[in-house]
Amino acid sequence: MKIRKGFVLREVADHWFVLPVGQASVDFSGMISLNESGVLLWKMLEAGGDREAMCDALLDAYEVERAQALADVDAFISVLRDAGCIE
Repeated sequence: MKIRKGFVLREVADHWFVLPVGQASVDFSGMISLNESGVLLWKMLEAGGDREAMCDALLDAYEVERAQALADVDAFISVLRDAGCIE
């Protein structure tokens, strides 16, 4: 799984957003707001991380059980898939 071409992470006034650029802005007219853990997971995807690596990143950054981290990663991936941000 990887981020589709045309989606970028940007910080605006201390808030993080995934924005479509170029052709992607024709298919997706909006933006996705990310919290701190969402930014971490997005950056893991940018670096080629898979589901397990994303889960490990959450475990390293937060005091959370593995089952919860996996559920959070799956929910994040689902949101991005539904928005057409990943392939």
